[in-house]
Amino acid sequence: MKVTRKRNGPGRRPGPELEPVEIRPMNLGDMEAAFQLGLRLFTAEKLPTLYRSWDEHELMQLFNTDEETCLVAVAGDRLAGFALGRVMEKPRSAWRYGWLEWLGVEPRYKRTGLATRLLNQLTNLFIERNARIMLVDTDEENHSALAFFRRQGFGQDIRHVYLSLNLENHPKYIEKKAEELAAEDWDE
Repeated sequence: MKVTRKRNGPGRRPGPELEPVEIRPMNLGDMEAAFQLGLRLFTAEKLPTLYRSWDEHELMQLFNTDEETCLVAVAGDRLAGFALGRVMEKPRSAWRYGWLEWLGVEPRYKRTGLATRLLNQLTNLFIERNARIMLVDTDEENHSALAFFRRQGFGQDIRHVYLSLNLENHPKYIEKKAEELAAEDWDE
């Protein structure tokens, strides 16, 4: 008999029964589902900073360099969430840092404790690898994430300022494109 859990939370009516979720290390076969879930979660309208950072290259590079700290939550044959992190060492320092880079949960699994389970398992991995501090970075407008991390004991908010520059208007970019077009004309 399968044990299922109903999602209940503040302001929510009981939803449909959800399949049990297993948290395990990410494997190569999980990459596409994790990427697609990230595309649905990190949208330009809701989280523009995260949207600009989330891409296939970022995910693949993180998995290739820190596979042991990349976790997925699986319900049946569907990806329900992920926690992707890395252990960092600072030069000339004895300290190691655990960095939670990405945390995402399928909307139907929100308020079921899945994000906390993913975070706790990743925290344990960081501790096993001798990390002394755990860091997380999120968009300052992502109020639900900030509240979640504060409930988990994170503090010491540091404000980030993200500035962008449209390089297509930069003189060096225009010059490079003109050179590329000129080279194409010679190739014909």
